[in-house]
Amino acid sequence: MADKIGSVGLLANSGKASSRTLVQSAARLIQRSGRKLFCDSATAQLAGLKCPALGDVPALVSKVDLLLVFGGDGTMLRVARDMAGSQTPILGVKVGGLGFLTTVQAPQLAPALKQLWAGEFLVESRPLIQASGRAQGKPIAELALNDFVISRGATSRLIELAVTVDAEELTRYRCDGLIVSSPTGSTAYSLAAGGAVVSPDSEVLTITPICPHTLSNRSVIVPMDSVVQVTVLSERVDTMLTADGQVQMPLSTGDFVQMRKSKFAARLVRLRGNSFFQTLRQKLHWSGSHV
Repeated sequence: MADKIGSVGLLANSGKASSRTLVQSAARLIQRSGRKLFCDSATAQLAGLKCPALGDVPALVSKVDLLLVFGGDGTMLRVARDMAGSQTPILGVKVGGLGFLTTVQAPQLAPALKQLWAGEFLVESRPLIQASGRAQGKPIAELALNDFVISRGATSRLIELAVTVDAEELTRYRCDGLIVSSPTGSTAYSLAAGGAVVSPDSEVLTITPICPHTLSNRSVIVPMDSVVQVTVLSERVDTMLTADGQVQMPLSTGDFVQMRKSKFAARLVRLRGNSFFQTLRQKLHWSGSHV
């Protein structure tokens, strides 16, 4: 695929000024390689780039063969949702936090680009999940790469949720919330709530309660083609639906959310020599990590 990378897009988290120098360096390296350079308007302003600047993510990815995203996992999640349906692969360059979705550390940018031009990379397809249903009388239609979370608001009271899988009753949870995560999202909020680490090529959804009142309640893993429906039973308790920790909407008593695999997927670039298990060892400081 390397010979098909004739144009590269740059997109940075404009809230992280520390990415300015890194974006400028990437722009120089790409242009020296003879490839066309594009960016979005915010990135052009952040780094002072003199290249064609497009107004939003869909417009940018329609022009390029590869998109470099500078930021943390939050930036990657937002971009993955914004470009749903695009076949353009994404390479994440870490600026900031933990970075499970980013592939390249800032000091490794130059050698990473050389690997790209040499074709020493793979593209992994990471399915998104979708939510539909009803929220306060309005229809829901949201996408997420990591997870959907149904949780209580500011009050300390537990919420009560009824859960079915493919229309069969699973259980009723009394808890702080419930996470339905994709394999990609297994290392995010679900992991912090006690859920299993799931290999990203697994075709499963993970249902993880947050601080359940019944201690026997544990994560449940179901096939990814399942439909997981959550109905809000609580009264007088603020309840929220959140997609990837970024998009929120309030839920009322009787509202329901159905979550399932989406037809869309994010295409993430992985450099040869890197792997999911290597990332786990490094990010979580497991035995065997050399970092």
